[in-house]
Amino acid sequence: MRVVVADDEVLLREGLARLLGEVGVEVVATVGDAPALLRQVELDRPDVAIVDIKMPPTHTDEGLVAALAIRDRHPSIGVLVLSHYLESRYALRLFERQPERVGYLLKDRVSDIAVLVDSLHRIAEGECVLDPTIVSRLLARRRASTPLDQLTAREREVLALMGEGRSNQGISQLLQLSLKTVEAHISHIFVKLGLPATAEDHRRVLAVLAALRSG
Repeated sequence: MRVVVADDEVLLREGLARLLGEVGVEVVATVGDAPALLRQVELDRPDVAIVDIKMPPTHTDEGLVAALAIRDRHPSIGVLVLSHYLESRYALRLFERQPERVGYLLKDRVSDIAVLVDSLHRIAEGECVLDPTIVSRLLARRRASTPLDQLTAREREVLALMGEGRSNQGISQLLQLSLKTVEAHISHIFVKLGLPATAEDHRRVLAVLAALRSG
């Protein structure tokens, strides 16, 4: 797998490049701002770009804007956004545009290289990955009545794992439930969130977006 790392914190981006290199991920470039990121993506065509949300010059959402541009210009290139901030509005902007091949993780996850590499592979394969901390807090937050309020505690657990990009088999193993039980929970989640089966929409992604919108 080939990746580009974009972060204005030199120690973080170079440290991340070293860690990824040690586990066999090829880091083709490291950059410190959004324009440089877009140039390197054009030149190197990586499998995934790892992008910090807040980069120079304003340190607001330059990284997120660049991530969206990459997805628009190069649909085959995945984007993993890293952030210090647990803000659902950033994740929602990313996932609503093109929910395939995208991920949003808190920077705390970078310390667990196995989680990071797993996320990169999932994104490269076309899945979406959302930090479980974000999903858990959104599901636990008190808010006006929404369809999410109809979910049982177990269904909320299942939805949180769906947000991480876990397969039915993975959820089954993590929760120590039979595959048939997991499938039943997911079916109930879709019904309660009003997500009928269609040829066009990916209901797992739509269910996660429902959680983001509730925040």
